[in-house]
Amino acid sequence: MGAAMQRIQAGNALTAFGIGFTVPFLYIYVAQVRGLGSMAATTAFVAFALGALVALPLTGRVIDRRGPVPVVVGAAVVASAGALSLGLSGRLVPILLSALALGAGQAVMQPALATMIVWCSTPSTRTRAFALQFFMQNLGLGIGGLIGGQIVDENRPGSFTLLFGIEAVMFLVLAGVILTVRMPHAPVIKDAVPRGTDGAGSGWKRLLRHQAMVKLLVLGFVVFFACYGQFESGLAAFGTEAAGISPSTLGFALAANTGAIVVAQFVVLRLVEKRRRSRVIALVGLIWTVAWVIAGFSGLGHGSAVMAAAAFVTTYALFGIGEAMLSPTLAPLVADLAPEGSVGQYNSAFALVKQMALALGPLGVPLGAGVPMLYIGIFVVVSLGIVWLALRLGKQLSPEQDNPSLSRVVARHVPAAAGAPVDERVPA
Repeated sequence: MGAAMQRIQAGNALTAFGIGFTVPFLYIYVAQVRGLGSMAATTAFVAFALGALVALPLTGRVIDRRGPVPVVVGAAVVASAGALSLGLSGRLVPILLSALALGAGQAVMQPALATMIVWCSTPSTRTRAFALQFFMQNLGLGIGGLIGGQIVDENRPGSFTLLFGIEAVMFLVLAGVILTVRMPHAPVIKDAVPRGTDGAGSGWKRLLRHQAMVKLLVLGFVVFFACYGQFESGLAAFGTEAAGISPSTLGFALAANTGAIVVAQFVVLRLVEKRRRSRVIALVGLIWTVAWVIAGFSGLGHGSAVMAAAAFVTTYALFGIGEAMLSPTLAPLVADLAPEGSVGQYNSAFALVKQMALALGPLGVPLGAGVPMLYIGIFVVVSLGIVWLALRLGKQLSPEQDNPSLSRVVARHVPAAAGAPVDERVPA
């Protein structure tokens, strides 16, 4: 990695570390520590998601026009203010306003940081760069959550204020690190012209005429809804209600998911980085199909409690292996589909689709708790749908977009950030 990429990855890891301090404890903080009840805590989650959904449609054009550096810095400052305010708030309205700011700031950072990674990589190195980002994020979240769990005390609101304060500081650290980054030219795939669009227009109109990108957005929504959207909602409800999984086992399952990602990420990377991206995504769909079937076994009640727990933990671990395969695949593909001057727009659109899928994820809770086998059946079909959508997407991609190891690299001119000089030397 060059110096710019090292600083981006370091800032990303530190931010994930700070977020890990608070994410597992937000519900407890609002509902119990502040005594506002479960409905208020649910409303805070809605406000968090709403902040993201409102901010993301406006983010892409700003990134493409002003560059990702000022967007990351601005979003980090907003998120820092939201985190600190949330830790100091004791009433519902201030908590909701703080959650809006925190959700918007965190959401805007995602496509801006992704754009920085794109600008500091080539199509052939981008796969590994995004894999490292995902690895560092999960490692940071895991360590932050582990340390945060040792600090919090439900009887001491000040302990939660400390956690949110640490998160706020980490956002400011990210802003400081990013301000030191010198952005180079952004390399692109030569002759990988987007299919299904004549290139006319700009912004959302051009994106929606780009058939391959639209199919990738649909695929991304299904992927995020079937996996991330179910982790802490429908699948957790299924495990506790149908499979009789204890809260401690659920926590161990989440740890197994993170552990699978951390252990498998670079082993998996060596297997997928020279293969067709559409086939890799299809394989993930098959792996998740098996995961849902194993989850269904845990809820049948034919085995012992130990077998049910083992099956449930295995489900989360298989999801982690799939995530490790997707991290070096989806985000680089978004970048390689983007026409010149639209990387920020495309990254923002993909982040928006992810947030929509996460927001709709809790719709699986009533099925997971009340009609468990129907819930499993639906997501087995959804996972097979990922296979079908991935193979259809592959027909819309150029050989270079589907397999970055075949790409030829040229320099795309982008403005230097923060007044930095532009490096003319780009790998070819």
